[in-house]
Amino acid sequence: MDFVINIDPKAALSLHRQVYTEIRQAILSGRLTPGEKLPSTRVLAQLLTISRATVTQSYEMLLSEGYLETILGSGTFVCRQLPDELLNTTPIQAKSQQIYDSISLSTYGKSLSQGKYLHLPEADVSISFSYGRPAFDQFPIKLWRKLLSRHCQANKYVLDYTYDSQGYLLLREAIASYLSRSRAVKCNSGQIIIVGGSQQGIDLITRILIDRGDWVAVEDPGYLSARRAFLAQGANLFPVSVDKSGLIVNHLTTAIIPKVKLVYVTPSHQFPTGATLSLARRLELLAWAQKSRVMIIEDDYDSEYRYGERPIPALQGLDQGNSVIYVGTFSKVLFPALRLGYLVLPANLVPIFARGKWLADRQCNLLEQYALTDFISEGHLERHIRRMRSLYDGRRQTLVQSLFQYFGEKIEILGENAGMHLMVKFNTQLSDDEIVQRAALAGVNIGAAYPQYLKDSPGSEFIFGYAELSNQKIQEGVRRLAEFIPIQN
Repeated sequence: MDFVINIDPKAALSLHRQVYTEIRQAILSGRLTPGEKLPSTRVLAQLLTISRATVTQSYEMLLSEGYLETILGSGTFVCRQLPDELLNTTPIQAKSQQIYDSISLSTYGKSLSQGKYLHLPEADVSISFSYGRPAFDQFPIKLWRKLLSRHCQANKYVLDYTYDSQGYLLLREAIASYLSRSRAVKCNSGQIIIVGGSQQGIDLITRILIDRGDWVAVEDPGYLSARRAFLAQGANLFPVSVDKSGLIVNHLTTAIIPKVKLVYVTPSHQFPTGATLSLARRLELLAWAQKSRVMIIEDDYDSEYRYGERPIPALQGLDQGNSVIYVGTFSKVLFPALRLGYLVLPANLVPIFARGKWLADRQCNLLEQYALTDFISEGHLERHIRRMRSLYDGRRQTLVQSLFQYFGEKIEILGENAGMHLMVKFNTQLSDDEIVQRAALAGVNIGAAYPQYLKDSPGSEFIFGYAELSNQKIQEGVRRLAEFIPIQN
């Protein structure tokens, strides 16, 4: 084992006393814990480039004072029963806090020190309507393992650095082909950059395009994590209301505000309301953006799942003015631990984004990029999406039917025709936090929508994810909620 201690051959204190003092201090400070094994005298002597006799003398002193113990045939260990006087030793106070207090944080650092942590732990419940999580048990894990193994055994390059921070070329070609078929996105492999999920993509866009004081227009309600990324860069946020047809573009185009630099939208399945941005509004937004020289971030996070409706082409595919940066991810269609997403950029922005990606982390996991390439090019991705679309449609219908069965017309359901979640508005006098607490008492987890609002939330709105729940759990979860949440006539 490696064990680092500081000794100075030129010091007045003898070497064996230095070794003794360093190990004793490591025990007192908790760096070495009771029962932890120490290197043998021979190994430690080699590590410190001193004589073995010197180390042996130090160990003997520590053994005699009860700091160490030996076990025949096993080695030397920190004593499990430390001397009584150590129990009264005042812990060594860390000095790091004083150092941090004196550091001047950047705008980005200060923004991170403010507010609550983004993801709080969920309540310990048996049924969770958490959103953004797919049906893990339906993912073809054996196939994925086979694809990973294929490249582990046959491709030494997955262990190396890559010269191309845009990502594995064949993966970018596969994504470009897939997006052209499924979303009418107009791009080639040279316009795609592989990123560590959509959140890294949004963060990269923000760092490259936003300066402190710039204005970013966002949907309200809208995706909280994207807003936090903009705020962390010092941006000002302009909230634009959402209705059943998505972003109310007229509120943006007629607003009297300083020049907007970016607009962030989730047009295929607005988060959290579930609204789909109508074709007329898409064209209106694109025309305004081109005229005003504003970039649009199109987050198409779960566009693969539409039920009973014809899909509307992506904004990027309708754009004639290079005004759209398209953000996609595989975490919703495959699994969240696969930290692979992608940006589709106007060609003139690719070089600077490639440099920014290289500085962020140089490259995404190459082994997973190789496996994902095969998963897409061999047709597994689109087969998996078709299968999951059918499964989620059934679970969506079960949730809607159960909500109406137990709550009747006293609720309003929004955004049920797409995606992996829907939003429910309850007619109740209870506060949002009271409803969440009552749900937890019933063994059910639901998420209130109010954190997603910049302006005042109307309240009593909740996000129900259903993708990972069986029909039986969906029905049981709604039944339990009906027992604990009083609804007004």
